Amino acid sequence: MKVPKNRFIYILILLVVAIVLRFGVFIFLGEDYNSCLRLGAVILILGVGAGFILQGTAKVIEETTDILSKRTKLASGFLQSLATAFPDMALGIVAAIVSLRLKDTNYSLAINFAIIAAATTFGSNIYNVGHASWCIFRQNLANRKNQSLLMFSLIKKGGTVRPMAEHSEKPSLEELDNAMDVFNILTILTAVVAIAMVLFGRIQNPPPNISGDLYQLIRPVGLIILILCALTMYHFRKAKKKSFAVRDSLRENYQSQSNLVIFVNLLFSGIAILLAAEAMVNAVEVFCNITGMPFVVAGVLAGIIGCLGEMMVIHDFTVNPAGRIGDAVVGVGMDNIITTLGASIVAVMGGIFLGGNALILIFVVILTLNSILLWQVSKLKNYVLITKN
Repeated sequence: MKVPKNRFIYILILLVVAIVLRFGVFIFLGEDYNSCLRLGAVILILGVGAGFILQGTAKVIEETTDILSKRTKLASGFLQSLATAFPDMALGIVAAIVSLRLKDTNYSLAINFAIIAAATTFGSNIYNVGHASWCIFRQNLANRKNQSLLMFSLIKKGGTVRPMAEHSEKPSLEELDNAMDVFNILTILTAVVAIAMVLFGRIQNPPPNISGDLYQLIRPVGLIILILCALTMYHFRKAKKKSFAVRDSLRENYQSQSNLVIFVNLLFSGIAILLAAEAMVNAVEVFCNITGMPFVVAGVLAGIIGCLGEMMVIHDFTVNPAGRIGDAVVGVGMDNIITTLGASIVAVMGGIFLGGNALILIFVVILTLNSILLWQVSKLKNYVLITKN
């Protein structure tokens, strides 16, 4: 679908589609319908929700960060992360709310939704950091070879990564330092979450449908993580750049709009995301029931839905020589801090559970990818430092 120049009309279209999914297609997830019809509803909800609503709102949100950063002097990466992390948080928090609603009537089903909440929230960090690591790796390789490279070998549609010397917007040392600091903090917070779940969160009598150990992120630890994430966001909120370049394509859409109009656009985008998230979380649960797929596996796979926005941002800013790769890499780190903040909110609500094997695998993969991205960002910083001198 071609995106209208009037972004408000586009947002209204997104909102209407989200309403149709939540209050129309959603009905066919019920047990009164046969499995084929329910599975069709699942595919439609997940496909339209991820491919149209979440991607569309992420595009609108991305376009506002340039303008808001220029007007508020807040870091673009910070604003970008607030926007692109919202789908992650929405999916996790909506799953937790559904879990809490079922806690007194169907404890086993409540645990299933709580596992989806945790796996989706933390699973999205895997895709986010993994894709960012690949983008920065390809940028470093293009810099070292001093030649343009395809983002994905043999796949032209993935875009071309040009050497940094050909970029009109180059990352500053301060931005890359910020990114490395954020990822170090993220690594520590992720390790604290995993250790706390093992030491303090083991469930003594898990539901009969859960095989093996079951762990919960308990409320006191969740509250501590929430405070630490909020402090991190506050510390890295300010922009490091003195100049704020606004892309020409955005001048037409938001440059002449007031802050109030922009925030109304964002509000409607948020409502569309929440409606789509509720439909999608329930669709994941129904999909597991129909196919027999473990809830944690489905949750991790669904994690890519929430982080598509941030993945698109760093991808676009890497292949675009006018892109702000410095902002983007800071945004990835902040996005995952905000996702962890969302997980801590869910924990305070009492809705994060993970099984033993899933707990180990998810957090080991996240910590490994964090280390790889730190390694790649440090190489990019060295290149910027050498070429600057």
